[in-house]
Amino acid sequence: MSANSQQVGFFIELRKRLKSGLLIVGKDVAGSPPEVRVTGGDSSLHIHTPRGLLHLALPAGVSHEQGTCMQTAGFGESCDKELHFRLRINVEQSADEEALDGVMERLGVKESYCFYCQGCKTRLLEERVFKRVLPLPNGNWNAIVDDWCCHPDPFANKKLLPRAEDCLLGDTFLLLARDGSCEQTLVEETSPVGAEDGQDPKKPCRRLELLSCKSCSSLLGEAVAPGAVKLYITQIVVEASMGYSKVEAALNRSLFLEQTIAARLLALSSTMSTFHFSIQTPDEKAFLLLWLLNTDSIMASVPEGAVSDDGPAPPSHSPDLHSPSHSAARALKLLYVVCSDTGLMQKDIVRNWEVNVIGHPLVLPLKVCEELLRVVEDSNSSLPASLRCMRSYEVAYLRL
Repeated sequence: MSANSQQVGFFIELRKRLKSGLLIVGKDVAGSPPEVRVTGGDSSLHIHTPRGLLHLALPAGVSHEQGTCMQTAGFGESCDKELHFRLRINVEQSADEEALDGVMERLGVKESYCFYCQGCKTRLLEERVFKRVLPLPNGNWNAIVDDWCCHPDPFANKKLLPRAEDCLLGDTFLLLARDGSCEQTLVEETSPVGAEDGQDPKKPCRRLELLSCKSCSSLLGEAVAPGAVKLYITQIVVEASMGYSKVEAALNRSLFLEQTIAARLLALSSTMSTFHFSIQTPDEKAFLLLWLLNTDSIMASVPEGAVSDDGPAPPSHSPDLHSPSHSAARALKLLYVVCSDTGLMQKDIVRNWEVNVIGHPLVLPLKVCEELLRVVEDSNSSLPASLRCMRSYEVAYLRL
């Protein structure tokens, strides 16, 4: 559990498929159960307490069913500090899940795109038009070639590389042909990966040709071959070409990373029917295990300090992932375990996932893995104490 855990004033999770919701109000805010009253309007929710009134905006087509908010028994060791309520919601038929707007879904053929560094918004690749946008085989496809090939592996010791006007889509990266503009915007350096750690002396130390942004030195990807580059989707922004305008810095780094990873988890869980993911570093070491629980959640968490007699105070700084908010957002609910956790139960979980090959591997640079861990830990610390753990896992939400 994060050391920065905070007292929650309001927490709400709505489930679109179940048309129900859970509301948790801190007792310091709520007073007694009869003093908590919930009303609603068009795509809005109003929570009345002795400490103030919270106005919460909901996604279009979602509204509270009046008169359905009822107190329910709390759970966990912290239930004496929280009041739990259940309520019903209405979801209009037209309010389907919004289409994903991730980089993978945005790319198409015969369209012109520009690629930017997400860190400094410098334009990296100019006016790319693709004749083919193709998905790469995912996960451990090499390991099962023998099962579906009746002749020797035709892909042995061969890399799948893009042609001049190809864009190949991996789970967490894009493969593009290298052109002259790369020399002006990218810096290449060699870095060892999988250095000797005493556990497997026979395993050679691989070397990666890392690519960084020439302007801000942010790691962007790898040079996988002399004529091809791998760019991680967590490190770049892809926009349709619009003259020479510079991409807007609309999202801070933490929110961009969260939404990018959430979109990929949602897409992969839908296309592959898998809900277990192993976040790995380029040396194939598991860093973080994610177990996707809900994909239809709408949630908001407001700290107790943001609730006053005059209603929730506006944030004193630009809102980010889990700062006080007056809007509920679509989110993925997940369980996670940090692979470096020294707890006995956590070690057993990591060992079980590894032995049974449970998690679909998603490879990210080590620094990005560490950033993602901070995101889920921040989410965990923003939850009511009764919701932060589930057995030996910790709970987090990733906003879409």
